[in-house]
Amino acid sequence: MTIADEPFRIRVEVRVSDLDPQLHVTGSAYQQFADHSRFECVRAAGISVEDMLADGLGPVNLETVIKYHRELRAGDAVDVTCSWEWGPGKTYRVEHRLIRPDGELSATVAFVSGVLDLRTRRLVADPKAAWASRATDPTLLGLSPVCN
Repeated sequence: MTIADEPFRIRVEVRVSDLDPQLHVTGSAYQQFADHSRFECVRAAGISVEDMLADGLGPVNLETVIKYHRELRAGDAVDVTCSWEWGPGKTYRVEHRLIRPDGELSATVAFVSGVLDLRTRRLVADPKAAWASRATDPTLLGLSPVCN
């Protein structure tokens, strides 16, 4: 898959606060880049996380896997994609590819996530419905438009 095939992407500039003592990007910064991409994807899909929280629902990450391919350093920029994968059950996957402007893959960050009912502290049974019912453009989340 090329970056042009990705449903959503943003460009992030590496900041000095993203660097470790060897002057390359820290692992936590890769995760923050992915988190930022996912949040912007959700917003672009027309979803207000604030409204979700007010409705007693909160997105949660249950597992995070980072695979490094090529380092990022001070002054670099990186395109961060966001692809959602849905299956049956209470969890879903969101994968991010971090791609340097020259097209080289820098890293992948994959999450297993769910939607937490903040009252019961349990995952909701149908996270797809929780997201799709709030989205004006559910295709950015890998979902079909909801028909009324």
